Amino acid sequence: MSFPWLVARPIAHRGWHGAGRPENSLAAARAAIEAGCAIECDIQRSADGEAVVFHDETLARLTGAAGRIADWPLAALRGLELAASAERIPTLGDLLGLIAGRAALICEIKSGFDGDFRLAARAVEIAAGYDGPLAFKSFDPEVIAYLRAGACPRPLGVVAEADYEDPYFAALTLAQKRDCAAFTHIGRTAPDFLSFSVDDLPHAVPTLMRALAAKPVMAWTVRRPEQWATARLHADQAVFEGDIR
Repeated sequence: MSFPWLVARPIAHRGWHGAGRPENSLAAARAAIEAGCAIECDIQRSADGEAVVFHDETLARLTGAAGRIADWPLAALRGLELAASAERIPTLGDLLGLIAGRAALICEIKSGFDGDFRLAARAVEIAAGYDGPLAFKSFDPEVIAYLRAGACPRPLGVVAEADYEDPYFAALTLAQKRDCAAFTHIGRTAPDFLSFSVDDLPHAVPTLMRALAAKPVMAWTVRRPEQWATARLHADQAVFEGDIR
């Protein structure tokens, strides 16, 4: 198996978040490190081109502010409270500085499925000076194909599920949805690992990735005991929330 560190430890989804430790915050990352876990995070692009650690396209759920994160410059984003806590939105550089190689980081590059690769390029630029275990993944195969074509030195993975009918994928054409579901992009993406929906396991794509290509598979997002059992049976590691089982 390539890059065994990718699945050596349970992976805390958006950090090990909880009371006073909002998702994708530095506090959630600290808690994951202290628990001996790997960390998963999400990045979005600010209005002035910085890679910030945040999941949603809009700010309302976690900050109460209006609008899209892409419309706010970094200085303004830093002034927002995360989930009414003392935590603020960190940059990818902030997060890497905190982790400092003490835990593996699997970073999901968010995408509008629109061919805009500026966030991916910025993430690679930031990662260039980092010595710790770090991988990039995305739901958008074109992001991973872009990084693969650019010889990104970090492990690259695809986040996938059985179908693409969720509203999150509304920007995709029918052909693109079929491409994602059938994994026909594999020649362009050549993923080093796969992150697959636990509720869609077992499935042919992760089974073949593990059995024939010897590529590690992470199951997301594992929250309940039965999902842990599925992840142990059909994947190599869990991207989890809540208790580690």
